[in-house]
Amino acid sequence: MTNISTWCILITALMPIVCAGIAKWGALSVSASDGGYDNNQPREWLARQQGWRLRANAAQANCFEALPFFIGALLWAQLAGAPQQRVELLAVGFVLLRCAYVALYVLDRATARSIVWISAMAVNIALLFAAG
Repeated sequence: MTNISTWCILITALMPIVCAGIAKWGALSVSASDGGYDNNQPREWLARQQGWRLRANAAQANCFEALPFFIGALLWAQLAGAPQQRVELLAVGFVLLRCAYVALYVLDRATARSIVWISAMAVNIALLFAAG
């Protein structure tokens, strides 16, 4: 596996953490009693949020859900002997699509987000068949 593939896995694995940070952005400096982030009850606090915070938390969950398929498809392509340049291009494409997905989710662009989600799934399927 190349450094590019390794970096793509790492970036994809860190995306849920980035989404969690987005969901909590600005709330960490406010006390829990004043409606700020409650580290004693983080899931309950997130469940009470609305708007972009709630969407960022949903994006976090979806990033966790997308991770196993991507890692599996990428490893399968590597083990099956797919052309390395093709694998790397698809892996980078997946990461870029997932970054766009998170941004579109937080910005409440549902239709575009769904198109990007489908595209990222298509990349995973392409990885599975990359060895031809």
